Amino acid sequence: MSTAASDPSTTPPAGAPRLDEGRPLAAVEQRGIEPVPPSERHGNPLELFWVWFAANISILGLPLGVSLVALDLSIWQAVIVAIIGSFGSFALVGLISIAGRRGGAPSLTLSRAVFGSRGNAGPTLVALLSRLGWETVNTSTAALAVVTIVSLLLGTGGDAKSAPVVTVIGVLLFVAFTISVSGMGHATILVVQKWSTWIFGAANLVILVMLVMKIDWSLVAAVPNGTMAAVMTGIGMIAAGTGIGWANSGADMARYQAPHVRALSLVASAAAGAGIPLVIMISMGSMLGASDAAIATSPNPLDAIRDTLPGPAAIIYLVLSFIGLLLSNHLSVYSAGLTTITLGLRVKRVYAVIVDVVVTTTCSLLFLLVADGFYGPFITFISLLAVPISAWVGIFLVDMLRRTHYDPEALLDLSSRGAYFYSGGVRWAAVVPWLLAIAVAALFMQVSPGETPWFTGPLHDTWFGANGMAWLISMGIGGALYAVMGLRDAGDRS
Repeated sequence: MSTAASDPSTTPPAGAPRLDEGRPLAAVEQRGIEPVPPSERHGNPLELFWVWFAANISILGLPLGVSLVALDLSIWQAVIVAIIGSFGSFALVGLISIAGRRGGAPSLTLSRAVFGSRGNAGPTLVALLSRLGWETVNTSTAALAVVTIVSLLLGTGGDAKSAPVVTVIGVLLFVAFTISVSGMGHATILVVQKWSTWIFGAANLVILVMLVMKIDWSLVAAVPNGTMAAVMTGIGMIAAGTGIGWANSGADMARYQAPHVRALSLVASAAAGAGIPLVIMISMGSMLGASDAAIATSPNPLDAIRDTLPGPAAIIYLVLSFIGLLLSNHLSVYSAGLTTITLGLRVKRVYAVIVDVVVTTTCSLLFLLVADGFYGPFITFISLLAVPISAWVGIFLVDMLRRTHYDPEALLDLSSRGAYFYSGGVRWAAVVPWLLAIAVAALFMQVSPGETPWFTGPLHDTWFGANGMAWLISMGIGGALYAVMGLRDAGDRS
């Protein structure tokens, strides 16, 4: 069976150079979504530790922490919630990474073996929307950092709508830097993430110490403990806003891991790599939110930096924040490019990256110059997409319990002759549990980007609904139904 004939957009030309074959850093990765041969996988878990650490050192942890204070949690409760939500959700990312080590392909490409070559379109589309959404949030926040810097230097408006020209410049500047790294590919990202962790991680710690010294600790200490229900809601919100959002990208970087790498090491590298910086940033956001209640209602989440630090220190930290967001965004754009190809766009990976960036640039400008507020749409976005992603995670993890091998040719063969074509290209034993899990979870959800809810499920007032556990319900139902339906069918179990 010829993989090139089945899906030519994924196969590099004969003799094309590859970064893992000793090519210089400036070379552009030629590989698309085709599985990496075992002989070319030389990665180790420490590489993934740097990848996930750098990707989560961004300032986006601050608004998540502010949101915990808005739930009426005390600082100590917020810290505990950050630890459980961050480490726990990125442990799931590590579990998905195991599939990448086994199959040598991106997460959603491997997902074809579970959902079928056509049935996989639904989970892949959701994954792409998730990546595009996070890229929009990253780009928007970076543009706000530029707006805030200019407001400190020149006295211009401190929010996007009052400084539209600066906003547009900030978006375009961020996008240009993103393409310069994510377009290059895997090897470039590994080097950038490793050294950025050391350089910008240390600089962030210095600035964070300055923030701690400026916090009004009497107000922070006066915040009473919240209810257990609020704690559970916070854990769900942090999990949905951190690891769950990255779960379906877990194998994208792990596909270059050496075949002998231990599964536990992959889980630990993701959980610790992301969990350490996230707990620091989320905890700091909670402290800032408790110290100044006005931060939660600000249209610019970076107002906390501008109002808390001296001018020069604030500018330095905002520049660091811009760079930190880049470290997350170029990884997200890289993953989105792979997901776009998996969805069916027949272009090379580098061109898929450009398509995704054009979409996020447009969405960022609309989000900044048209939408009202930041925190409401931000939390609504991560809560909505967490449900279908969690359902996919539950099904994919259950499938991993039995599947130890992925057919590299079948993953790329979209024809009716492919081993993963199943029934008309759909493996209903996986697609039906995925859809049912989403439908049931929706009963417990409330979609409320502003003060007026857009949708309220009939079971939202139950314990699970009120505590934001819809994502956990979808994961449990999806995995349980697939365990009954999927593991008994005639699917590939090699």
